[in-house]
Amino acid sequence: MSQQNYEIAVYPGDGIGPEVTREAIRVLDVVAEQQGFTISKRHLDWGYDYWKQHGQPAPDGFVDSLRDVDAIFLGAVGWPDDMPDHLSLAPLVSIRQAFDQYACIRPARLLPGLTSVLAGKGPDDIDIMVIRENSEGEYIDNGGRFKQGTPDEVAIQTALHTRKGVERILRFGFEQARTRRNHLTMVTKSNAQRYSYVMWDDILEEIKDDYPDVETVRQHCDAAVMNFVRWPERFDVVVASNLFGDLLTDLGGILGGGLGLAPSCNVNPEKRFPSMFEPVHGSAPDIAGQGIANPVAAILSLVMMLDHLGQPAAAKQIQTAVESAIMAGHKTTDLGGELSTDQMGDAIISQLN
Repeated sequence: MSQQNYEIAVYPGDGIGPEVTREAIRVLDVVAEQQGFTISKRHLDWGYDYWKQHGQPAPDGFVDSLRDVDAIFLGAVGWPDDMPDHLSLAPLVSIRQAFDQYACIRPARLLPGLTSVLAGKGPDDIDIMVIRENSEGEYIDNGGRFKQGTPDEVAIQTALHTRKGVERILRFGFEQARTRRNHLTMVTKSNAQRYSYVMWDDILEEIKDDYPDVETVRQHCDAAVMNFVRWPERFDVVVASNLFGDLLTDLGGILGGGLGLAPSCNVNPEKRFPSMFEPVHGSAPDIAGQGIANPVAAILSLVMMLDHLGQPAAAKQIQTAVESAIMAGHKTTDLGGELSTDQMGDAIISQLN
């Protein structure tokens, strides 16, 4: 029997983060009541405003303060005109690594009722799940700067790939492919990076026979970018390193209708630690406070959170409500409509039943 009471840490963040988070929480509250489970929320006032007051984006010990929650729900972070990006992202990177959230799942699916940016491609052609290795790779803080600020300055940033990290993300990808269309594409750059990504190639060859029902393809990252655009229908599950997965998913978000529709999660699949759920889009300070941000990506991130928490009926209910609202013509300005953020939230709530 699934758990019926959950504590969620809500981290609205910066810019449009609080606006889209507010709509997502409204949807969550309605669905929880309808489905018969309860949600308690721990509000986190971290981010840009906290940094202005305290000189850091989150309090000391913030990671330990989250260990007992069931999940973390994030809006967006960053205010790049004032706060350096590496500072605003630091709490997220720390959470991902401390809680071993090694699988970042970012689906790119064009919903019915929307027009693709690609001519001749429709919802049947664009349904990709990118799984990004989230615990190591290029985003490990491994390097430094020497003779900083002088003409002789040197910067070294070294990616880190481990056999354990590569094998577990590939096996996770294979298992996800088995729930979809039994096709996995591994994206690397082994023709140019002969140590790290040749190891990825070797590990794939070693384990792929454990999944004989899954067709396996290797592509270099530059080819994958090209093929996302010309042949999106040929992709099902895509597994990539931290950096390559990040790049591919921004493209995937646009193919799926725009970043305002793109959900994501950072999960510890074994559920030994809390996982984190967030829209792919950033904080968009240029439109913050105008009430025009699209809340759908945040609301679809709830679908992923509820599935992870063992509430598939609630997840399906939200997914159906979003699709029904869009099919009925309810759209925010980024999708060519006229609805405000809260009006889009109202439209989705009206479809919940």
